[in-house]
Amino acid sequence: MQRPVQQRAEVPGLLLVQRLPALPSGEPSPVLRLPLTADQRTGLRGLRRSACGRDLLLQLPRGEALQPGERLAAADGHELVLVEAAPEPVMRVRAGDPLALLQAAYHLGNRHVAMELHPHELVLLQDSVLASLLRQRGLSVECLEACFHPEAGAYTGLGHSHGHGHGHGHNHDHDHDHDHDQDHPHDHGARP
Repeated sequence: MQRPVQQRAEVPGLLLVQRLPALPSGEPSPVLRLPLTADQRTGLRGLRRSACGRDLLLQLPRGEALQPGERLAAADGHELVLVEAAPEPVMRVRAGDPLALLQAAYHLGNRHVAMELHPHELVLLQDSVLASLLRQRGLSVECLEACFHPEAGAYTGLGHSHGHGHGHGHNHDHDHDHDHDQDHPHDHGARP
């Protein structure tokens, strides 16, 4: 009786294990491009797909989120892949009064919302509840598709409703639930 030949399981696609800094200007760009959303850039392991459809398996060392412009490489240093920010649905928030924008950033921060901070606007992932709250506060909210580059913060991921990221990486006890339907004080420690 003939036994079936066992085949060794093959790694799907290109195995990427190294992170390299962005290319100096003038250097030729890697052939493969890897567009990722802000949330996807926080994941350093797992199967991804290049812009041209090639399967890529990330097995990168633990560390900070991937940055657009960073390059990824196989163990031999060849087959470089360029990390890019993929466009995603975001909201651009503006106010006529700088204090109103600052207050909005404060309230969104209390909700652990991932956002980009700019001198005259905030950018965050689209969320109809937050858009309504911001408009009620008199702010302008514009929905569009754009690359999202949130500020680095205590959260480790963006994949929660309303942009919440509760994988804080440290003990962070709250004396309230996270059903943030109302604005309220949010104390995280004793004051001097």
